[in-house]
Amino acid sequence: MSTSDKGPDVGQRIKPPVDLAQKARPMTFGRAQTFDPVRAAEQALEALSVQFSDWIENERVTLTNAWHLARERAQTPESYADLYRHAHDLKGQAATLGYPLVGRVADNLTQLIEACNAAGQYPKALIGQHVDAIYAMVKEEAKDETSPIGLMLAERLEDASRPLIEAHQGR
Repeated sequence: MSTSDKGPDVGQRIKPPVDLAQKARPMTFGRAQTFDPVRAAEQALEALSVQFSDWIENERVTLTNAWHLARERAQTPESYADLYRHAHDLKGQAATLGYPLVGRVADNLTQLIEACNAAGQYPKALIGQHVDAIYAMVKEEAKDETSPIGLMLAERLEDASRPLIEAHQGR
């Protein structure tokens, strides 16, 4: 925001092309009294859940493709930016898609990439192991802590990454 003798710049107001109020269905008073928005949201999520396995697979493919590009490039933060972004997206989406263990590994991968960016060194084998673990978890449907192999993978990756991450965090 710049100021001049005319005052601060206010910006530009953009009118949305669709008026969402026109799209909403009116609710009768009786229906509004019994409407449970949480239940409605849960039902909507349940209806969408049949697509979750496709969505998690798409996210896994995107992450794997970003890894293939990153490992071929120079070891710089810019080279790993897409991999970081896709791991971060997966970290946020995995639990909703029914794969909290994948989210845990993706979270660890984002922390590892942050540490690598700070150190300027990228342990390709360890980063690749994270991507491979996510691949395996999705393919084998190792969704949560009830999967002993998936849980062991997540714990081992965290153990292997811990020294780098803690060095970055100054511990």
